[in-house]
Amino acid sequence: MSVYLLLVPIGLPVLAGLGMLVFPFHKSRARNIFVECAVLLNTAITLWLLFRGPRQTLYLFSLGERLPLTLRIDGLTCFFASLVCLLWPLCSLYAFEYMRRDKRVNTFLAFYTISYGVTLGVAFAGNIVSMYLFYETLTLVTLPLVMHTMTPAAKKAARKYLYNMIGGTAFAFIAMVFFVVYADSIEFTYGGTLDLDRIAHHDNIVYLIYLMGFMGFGVKAAVFPFHSWLPDASVAPTPVTALLHAVAVVKSGVFAVMRFTYYCVGPSLLAGTWVQETALAFVIFTIIYGSTMGVREPHFKRRLAYSTVINLAYILLGVMTLSPLGLLAAMAHTVFHAVMKISGFFCVGAVMHQTGKQYIYELDGLAKPMPYTFWALLIASFSLTGVPLFAGFVGKYLIGKSLFVHGGPFAYAGVLALLYAALMSAVYLITILVRAFFPERDMDTSALARYSDPNWQMLLPLAVFSVLTLVWGVYAQPLLAALEPVAMGLL
Repeated sequence: MSVYLLLVPIGLPVLAGLGMLVFPFHKSRARNIFVECAVLLNTAITLWLLFRGPRQTLYLFSLGERLPLTLRIDGLTCFFASLVCLLWPLCSLYAFEYMRRDKRVNTFLAFYTISYGVTLGVAFAGNIVSMYLFYETLTLVTLPLVMHTMTPAAKKAARKYLYNMIGGTAFAFIAMVFFVVYADSIEFTYGGTLDLDRIAHHDNIVYLIYLMGFMGFGVKAAVFPFHSWLPDASVAPTPVTALLHAVAVVKSGVFAVMRFTYYCVGPSLLAGTWVQETALAFVIFTIIYGSTMGVREPHFKRRLAYSTVINLAYILLGVMTLSPLGLLAAMAHTVFHAVMKISGFFCVGAVMHQTGKQYIYELDGLAKPMPYTFWALLIASFSLTGVPLFAGFVGKYLIGKSLFVHGGPFAYAGVLALLYAALMSAVYLITILVRAFFPERDMDTSALARYSDPNWQMLLPLAVFSVLTLVWGVYAQPLLAALEPVAMGLL
């Protein structure tokens, strides 16, 4: 089997998207069929490669000495690429109806499809140089999506998005260069590959470089103080918001931190040091800050954006326990959060698409004319809050367990942050449901009769994500069993 097949999951969506830019479609039906077929075909090929494909490293070319670009499949690749390729077809299906009235829908879907291939490039990267290049390319191909509407607010959000990503690029670049110079091999290897003899007696320099890499890659994961781009990016169309907040950008951020921590520097080198405590402190503060800001936010989509900031910090909290259990918890919550957060944002998008309403105080009584949308939102909200029997509870439980096993003051502070965030999540999510399901008795509901649930293209993804949230809430063991060998470095 040719190792060059590893290029297909990256190249096919990129070529399809570029083709749409060069030869734009004039009929929406033909365009939608083309995009969905390209995405579904790529998903099928990717899944086949992940579980039946070659395990050799594909060498593409070199940018210089010790700077080869390579692709490879390992356990962490299978985890992230599977998540991306299974979610993308449903996101594309939702986008067809949501963007139906948009005048620049061809350009939108082109960049949307290109982003699919670039995100898989992050997943398939065989070393830190390859991952860095795909990681930064992802910023460039998603920037047109953030500023798609070209309103002043969209342009401002795009500038902030770009400024933050450029800052992250600088920090991550320094960390990458250090690793290339002082590693035995730059290929991803579980446990890290730093040359311990060459860095001996320079521990604090190594820790400082790691912290720069953590914050650099953590920009996409919205670590405080580099989080503000995420709520502001909510001005983009909802399919983009879901893409940024649940699948591509933010998940590429936490994935890159996982790679850099466990496959480059190595958890054993960082465990028990001041840099671990510093990273935990940033993450814990992000949870507290995001939870507080979520309660204050009156905008429907921005409120869910702060929930994304919090849940990304949950994932990094698990990562920074620097243990297989913590990595397992982080990977599990990455999956759970992707599903429940896409569902939540798609519910917001359905409301905006059908009613034009964007603020919490405008949602009174909408559950009656839009029952399917708001029942899906109820499931997503309960899961994000951490109610038992929903997927979010399983993820938070595993993260809390990894913190207790880790021990120490910062670990216990992390547990307290989880409890505080759960309380705040209940406040800012459940209050939305109360307004929608139980409006005031004297409210005139006659005006609500003109609203209804969206069509099947928007409801089908909501149904699938809601079912997954419920199923994983009561029976997550098969998923955890599949992730455990990856967390232990056995795949």
